[in-house]
Amino acid sequence: MGIRDFLSQLFAMKKAVVLLSGGLDSTTVLYLAKKKDYQPYCLTFDYGQSHSREVEAAKSIAKRAKVNILVLKISFPWKGSALLDKKISLPSHSLKELGKTIPPTYVPSRNLIFLSFATSYAEVIGAKAIFIGANSIDFSGYPDCRPDFFQAFQKVSRLGTKVGREGKSIKILTPLINKSKKEIIELGKKLKVPFQLTWSCYKGGKRPCGRCDSCLLREKGFKEAGLKDPLTNPNYSNPAFQDFLLGLPKEQKFA
Repeated sequence: MGIRDFLSQLFAMKKAVVLLSGGLDSTTVLYLAKKKDYQPYCLTFDYGQSHSREVEAAKSIAKRAKVNILVLKISFPWKGSALLDKKISLPSHSLKELGKTIPPTYVPSRNLIFLSFATSYAEVIGAKAIFIGANSIDFSGYPDCRPDFFQAFQKVSRLGTKVGREGKSIKILTPLINKSKKEIIELGKKLKVPFQLTWSCYKGGKRPCGRCDSCLLREKGFKEAGLKDPLTNPNYSNPAFQDFLLGLPKEQKFA
C-alpha cells in the first residue's frame, strides 16, 4: 500500500472515543473497535483512585495498540467509594454474592460523568461512536453498568448535543453488555488482546490480590475459558518477566 492509499484509508476511517480504564473489558473493546475499522481515540481518567496501576496499564495498552490516548485528571473530592476513600474497606465477597447488592466500590455516577466527558470529546473531534466496556452479566452490580442506563444516556446524548439535534447522534456502543467474563476473554483471545498488560485488581501493588470482586470475576473468566491469566504467573513481580510481557528482552524463558 502506497502512502497516498494509506492516507486515504486513514481519513476514511470512522473515529470513535474508547473509554479505556486499563482493565480486561475496556481493552477488549478497544481491540474490537479497531477490528470494526474505527479509528480509536482512547480516553482514560485519573480520578483519584487509590492506585495508579490501571492508568499506567491504559497507557501501555494504547502504546501497544498504536492508538491515541488522552489521560484526563479529574477529582471526586466528596469521595463516597472504597476506590477513593482509604477509610472505606474493600469488600470481600464470594462469587455467589456478587451482583446482588451495590458494593462500596461503586463510585457515585462514575459512568455518567465519564460518558459526559466522552460525549463532549466525541462531538469536538467528529467521532461517530463511543465504546465502553460495561458488562451486566459477570459484574459487581453497579447501577451505571446496566442496559437501561445506557439506553437512557443515548437519549440524553441525542437531546443534549448539537450533532444530536441535527440528527447525527453519537452512538453509545456497549458490545460486552450481555457477555459473560468467559465470553469476553474468548473474544479477547480472538482479537489478540494483550491480557498481560491489563490490570483488574482494585488494589495496587506488584501482583493482583486475588480476593477483591474484580480479581474473582477475572479468575472465573479465565478458568471457564480454559486459559491461564498471565498476571497470576509466579514470575509476575519479577522485573525481567515484566520486560518479557512488554515484549522487551525475550532471551529468558518463563513457565
